[in-house]
Amino acid sequence: MAWTTPRQDPDRTRRRLQLLAELASARAVRQRSRPQRQRTERLRQLIATRRRVAG
Repeated sequence: MAWTTPRQDPDRTRRRLQLLAELASARAVRQRSRPQRQRTERLRQLIATRRRVAG
C-alpha cells in the first residue's frame, strides 16, 4: 500500500506562503535595524566609561 499525501487546500497554501513572506520581510527589517542598535549600545558604553573616568 502506497502512502499518499493529501492535497492541501489552495487557500491554505496561499495563506501559508503569504505568512512566510511576511515573516521573511519582518526578519529583514530586524536585521537592518540591528547595526543602529549596536551603535547605540556602543555609544552608551562609551558615555558610561567617560562618566566613570571623569567622575
